[in-house]
Amino acid sequence: MFFVGASFLQSCKTSLEVKEKTGAVLWSENCSRCHYSPDPEDYNDAQWEVIAMHMRVRTNLTEEESEKITKFLQESN
Repeated sequence: MFFVGASFLQSCKTSLEVKEKTGAVLWSENCSRCHYSPDPEDYNDAQWEVIAMHMRVRTNLTEEESEKITKFLQESN
């Protein structure tokens, strides 16, 4: 019972942390972890959507994280 409660609290904390982070912060925390972070101007809006979908699957990003990162990149290109 304690484990289930602790897991629930951890998932709430994680969800709240994501809500507080901007796309730029999520981009810098997640995308440069495994490779260089390309300049947002390197790709157009449609390309960023495809890249975000691919990386969401590979890195287990949440839908909210992926959407925030994609929006940041599209607004920056």
